[in-house]
Amino acid sequence: MDISRSSAAGITITLFQAQGSSSLTIADLLSNVPDDDELLSVDLGGATDADVERVWQAMSLGRGSLPAGPVATNPRLEKFANHFMARVVAVLPGQNLSFKGAVLTIVAGANFVVTHHVDDIDFLADMRVREPETVCDIGCLGEASFVAALLDWHLSTYFSAVALFEVEIERLESRILSDKPPGRSALPELCALRGAASRLRRMLAPHRVVFDGLSRPDFVPDGAEEVARHLRDLDDRYERALDVVENARELVVGSFQLFSTQTELQTNERMKLLTFVTVVTGLLAVIAGALGMNFEADFFGLKTTGFWTAVGVMVGLGVTSVLVGRRRGWL
Repeated sequence: MDISRSSAAGITITLFQAQGSSSLTIADLLSNVPDDDELLSVDLGGATDADVERVWQAMSLGRGSLPAGPVATNPRLEKFANHFMARVVAVLPGQNLSFKGAVLTIVAGANFVVTHHVDDIDFLADMRVREPETVCDIGCLGEASFVAALLDWHLSTYFSAVALFEVEIERLESRILSDKPPGRSALPELCALRGAASRLRRMLAPHRVVFDGLSRPDFVPDGAEEVARHLRDLDDRYERALDVVENARELVVGSFQLFSTQTELQTNERMKLLTFVTVVTGLLAVIAGALGMNFEADFFGLKTTGFWTAVGVMVGLGVTSVLVGRRRGWL
């Protein structure tokens, strides 16, 4: 049993069987037609347009599903005479939540699945290096079920992206609630988080045409109830992924409300301090004004002693006010 895989010019061709798997080349495609208990997987990761053309000719696929040349980025599902094509966009996480889309084109027919992508996609790489004992699980799948598995992994990239997003939200909220809040410096981070959530939403929402189309009764031949169930479950998982992405946008709104509330609390604390200082200063101004009134009083005969007595009374009153304010929690 040969379970090795070889990649030449960005092409990996694997024939999955119940007993294991074997590697093939483009030349082998003409002479190796997979049986019903086999599954032929052709991964065109960064292959040249010429090699893609050779694979399409060797497998007698229509040019309508050919992903050569500039590949469109809009999700698409189309059914042909002997195969169907699904184009989706997976998420490649980057630094500072700069999510990037990786276009994945999946073409499937009788006992074969072809995947084409320019960027490296982790779940495809993980599938190529699976343990030999688990390889036979893929060989037991039909082409539609294998496509369902690929699309499920594709949706997992969105769940993973939202998980990273939630970690950044928690970090920002912890800073907002800390003893030294970030103040207005949190606004650029909130804007970046809002942009990341919106980008995820724009990337995932157009996939409805793919997942709704796969779950239609006319897409799966009669009698393939198990496959139809897989595709219906996949549509449900898409709806959950869309809800999770929508929730990410709500998390940003909640973080902004938390930021606004914290800012209001800081403003209220400053206003309390200013109000207290104003009251104390006004009280001292009343005393100073009373001492400046134009009438003869015995107190003014004290001269220098009277001046320092008045200053001492005002200082004592100020200190007493501060102590009372601290004890009552006004400061």
